[in-house]
Amino acid sequence: MSFILVINCGSSSLKFSILDPEKGAPQIQGLAERLNTPQATLKSKFLEGVNYEVELPNAKHIDVLDEILREMGDIKIVGVGHRVVHGGEAFKESVKVDGDVVRGIDECIELAPLHNPANLTGIRAAMQRFPDVPHVAVFDTAFHQTMPPRAYLYAIPYRFYEGLRVRRYGFHGTSHGFVAGQAAKALGKPLEELHLITAHLGNGCSACAIKEGHSVDTTMGLTPLEGLVMGTRSGDVDPNLHDYLSRRIDYDLAGITNILNRESGLLGISGLSNDMRTLVQAIDDGNARADLAVDVFCYRLAKAILGLGASLDRIDALIFTGGIGENSAPVRTRTIGNLGVLGAKIDPQLNEQNGASAAGRITTDDSGLLALVVATNEELVIARETSRFL
Repeated sequence: MSFILVINCGSSSLKFSILDPEKGAPQIQGLAERLNTPQATLKSKFLEGVNYEVELPNAKHIDVLDEILREMGDIKIVGVGHRVVHGGEAFKESVKVDGDVVRGIDECIELAPLHNPANLTGIRAAMQRFPDVPHVAVFDTAFHQTMPPRAYLYAIPYRFYEGLRVRRYGFHGTSHGFVAGQAAKALGKPLEELHLITAHLGNGCSACAIKEGHSVDTTMGLTPLEGLVMGTRSGDVDPNLHDYLSRRIDYDLAGITNILNRESGLLGISGLSNDMRTLVQAIDDGNARADLAVDVFCYRLAKAILGLGASLDRIDALIFTGGIGENSAPVRTRTIGNLGVLGAKIDPQLNEQNGASAAGRITTDDSGLLALVVATNEELVIARETSRFL
């Protein structure tokens, strides 16, 4: 049997899955963390349930691939799929990696300086270790390239779009596209007939309006900082905040941007954690700041959902996905509670089951808005995209 290796590289991490694109269940999946430090480790989980952890002091990405090769044994890899965060306007779909593609990803580094360099590191290392199979780049931004200009343009001088391609791109595209397709199957309707809003909620969060299978608007923008409140990211703020803070606390631009990316969101408001599970437990223990953080998170999400509705003729279903979206009943309850203008009514029992029954439905039969929980699987999407090039 032949398998696809899916790689998602961060600057100091490498997440991987080896899976059959038809069946979906990973033969092996794992995560290497703290790369390029003495504390580097690789944790792997095998299909038969065996967990494996190995210390790899000072390991680089290519060293992790060597360990993965050892773990694979006689598993045959016929293709490698790479998650790439930013494809700009150059990449509107997945592509087979060659020299031109590598240069194109490199040219997008200014748009995603924290992500694209790491993605390229993974591509280059994997092409050394798997030189005889196709490598495919799957872009977070590609799904949103169907947005119309009214959705992706900023109201700034047009020359910045013409010369520098400053515009809204959107992210989490593989997840939004996948769960929309899964929702269509659950509803027993063609995706091409549905108008959906999807909410991918994790440490990074975004929502997307999907009309007849195509993204027509989304909450993230030029970078993944725009939009919803996230784990450590602020989401939308007044652009003059930078100027105000620079004058009041003498921070430079980079310092303020770092605050908005790494010290804000749920963590910033609560002062406790960016992990929704920790905050929900703290709320049960009477922590008012944790309650405030979750309240802001859910209100801003509901507000974005209503805004995305402007791009649709109707909302056939609202879909919750991602680590928070799939597993946090309190977040879904609060969010649906803020959508009373749509006649939305949560079903407490179905909601507590995290969409495990009733085709994922979590709203009542007489709710004016149908809401579903649909599990995402970005690795499977990347594997299937890769298999198209074999």
